[in-house]
Amino acid sequence: MKWMKRGVLGLVGLAILGLIGFWTFAPGIVGKQSNAVAAHEPYPVSDAARALHNSLVVGDLHADPLLWKRDLTKRGSWGQVDVPRLLEGGVALQVFTAVTKSPAGQNYEENAADAFDNITLLAFGQLWPIRTWGSIYERAIYQAEKLHGFEARSEGRLKIIRTRADLEAVLNARATGAEVVGGILGVEGLHPLEGDIAKLEGLFEAGHRVYGLQHFFDNALGGSLHGQGNHGLSDFGKKVVEQLARMPVIVDVAHSSAASARDALAIVDGPLLVSHSGIHSYCEVKRNFPDDLMREIAAKGGIIGMGYWADVTCGDITPDGIADMILAGIKAVGEDHISLGSDFDGSVATAFDTSELPALTDALLRKGLSEAQIGKIMGGNMLRVFRQTLE
Repeated sequence: MKWMKRGVLGLVGLAILGLIGFWTFAPGIVGKQSNAVAAHEPYPVSDAARALHNSLVVGDLHADPLLWKRDLTKRGSWGQVDVPRLLEGGVALQVFTAVTKSPAGQNYEENAADAFDNITLLAFGQLWPIRTWGSIYERAIYQAEKLHGFEARSEGRLKIIRTRADLEAVLNARATGAEVVGGILGVEGLHPLEGDIAKLEGLFEAGHRVYGLQHFFDNALGGSLHGQGNHGLSDFGKKVVEQLARMPVIVDVAHSSAASARDALAIVDGPLLVSHSGIHSYCEVKRNFPDDLMREIAAKGGIIGMGYWADVTCGDITPDGIADMILAGIKAVGEDHISLGSDFDGSVATAFDTSELPALTDALLRKGLSEAQIGKIMGGNMLRVFRQTLE
């Protein structure tokens, strides 16, 4: 009997050691592999490009570092975004998006809403609070809490933007030489509502100001670009969008089906976002909305964030490659409707991180864009939309 007891205790001990090892090492391994930056020589940045870049309000509509087990107040050894690298890259405004559900086998063509959820495993593996393990809503709240925690520990280098006054305060501080980046919270898909429109209030109070309608699967609001059936908004989804249209927030249709995006366009008078995407006439893939839909979004003042990963660029993800797609975007929808939407730390491989954004300004200059055009693309268009929408 004693040997059996020792054996059981030994197995329990091994299981505990295994869990400790899993919790200690697995999150970093997964995060590093999922968000790789290709090895490269330094990209060229002329003195003129650096001076121009330093004069701009640079903004990025979409990044997912809150998903991972990293201290964003410190310069990371992996991943693509953190506060020190945002400051090195001259970024004034960064949208930090909460990812709350992701189907196993995720792809751009078709995903089932009831597929195994990868974020449940990630929440357990990264030792998120137990309340997040079974609640998508609590995952959105927790990721907002994480950013507030980083703000508190950032020694003034990160300020969360909730209002237009917060936005102007960050810009004014930067104009006087302060090293500070403004963080804007968002949710990638509104499945965190869990079918209850009243939960919009909780998400808003937590600080979320950018509201994606869908992610990689159909939800209670309606069809995803990567779901089953390409449906439009449900009756519930239309009610949610009607409520969002009355709030000082921005609706994001980056992962919505074309039908859902058009339904949202019919409801919202102000600008919509396609926060991270590409241009279909440049890269003909399902992930990029057709140009005519992008023009409909632009016609109501909306903006399209250019992503930095191969699935939306059809190849080249260097600063020169992203610049080429930006030029195609200007041709498709006009210079007032193209912005940056990296999808940094969104389980994408890139060829540069946020500290290297001056190289994108350099590439745009070399390709013939004017300083005024570059100012719009790098952040001016984003700034216009947020000034218009926040209160």
